[in-house]
Amino acid sequence: RDARGAGIAFAAGCGGRVSGCRVENTAEPGIVVAPGATTTVAAAGDPANPDGLGSQELDDLLAELDAMVGLPGVKAEVRALVDELQVNEWRRRAGLPVGPTGHHLVFAGAPGTGKTTVARIYGKLLKALGVLPRGQFREVSRRDLVGQYIGHTAEKTAVVVEESLGGVLFIDEAYMLSRSASAGGDFGQEAIDMLVKLMEDRRDDVAVIVAGYTAEMAEFMSANPGLASRFGKTIEFADYTPGELLGIVGRMVSAGDYELDPAAHPVLTDFFAGAAAEPNFGNARDARRLFEGMRKAQSQRLRRLGRIPDVGELRELLADDVVVAAAR
Repeated sequence: RDARGAGIAFAAGCGGRVSGCRVENTAEPGIVVAPGATTTVAAAGDPANPDGLGSQELDDLLAELDAMVGLPGVKAEVRALVDELQVNEWRRRAGLPVGPTGHHLVFAGAPGTGKTTVARIYGKLLKALGVLPRGQFREVSRRDLVGQYIGHTAEKTAVVVEESLGGVLFIDEAYMLSRSASAGGDFGQEAIDMLVKLMEDRRDDVAVIVAGYTAEMAEFMSANPGLASRFGKTIEFADYTPGELLGIVGRMVSAGDYELDPAAHPVLTDFFAGAAAEPNFGNARDARRLFEGMRKAQSQRLRRLGRIPDVGELRELLADDVVVAAAR
């Protein structure tokens, strides 16, 4: 886009097939395939690519999103964003005006609620839709953006954004940038101010997602007068229910080629119901820690048998293993 010559050029010797691309504000023709190149470019209406948007890839990614345990509100929000972007692309191809759309998002919620996983899928969805060319994912935190002296932070932040162009920049616990802003020698505010500028300057080239606890993120949005306006939407990630956490543990059990004794189900549900009331409840992270504890409890139990366990015993996780793991 915004090129004096062709937007995309394939030299002699190039091959392959381009199944989805877009050029804007370039010389005509926007795509040039030189003599000797065998590259084919699928155009709108191409029967091999009817949507021109990598439709099978898009369907696969949405299926991956739907396969995640719980998160009905999050899934609905992401699907609404995908619908809007796809219709905008169809309008653009039909020569109809398309309003400016931002891809920056706020993911608000407790740890372990799937924010990072959804952010990865979101980047791939933007690539499948042709909105971003690469769809790669980069996760950073405060220490990756904040420097140690005046001017260093702006430089570090600019480099991180530049290296994230074409994909998603995920800033976890973003509120930590403003948490110590009043302390002398802290440059978190400088990082915020630079992000605000770059998110506007490169809004078509990168998707910035900031994540953290709901209350802290609301406070973070007030750190710069223009910060909140840079984000098109805030998506709330609710805590998992005990039943959903049981399902997450079940997936871990299956992935590890174990079998969970049905008698363990109510024990797990009761554990998660109690854990949810704790101030540092970790959602799926707690589920992962409990599963690892169950494996260790099983190992200790089997070692006490005084013989080599059979295959069934090696796979089975008992309710007692859950009790032992939960007590640690």
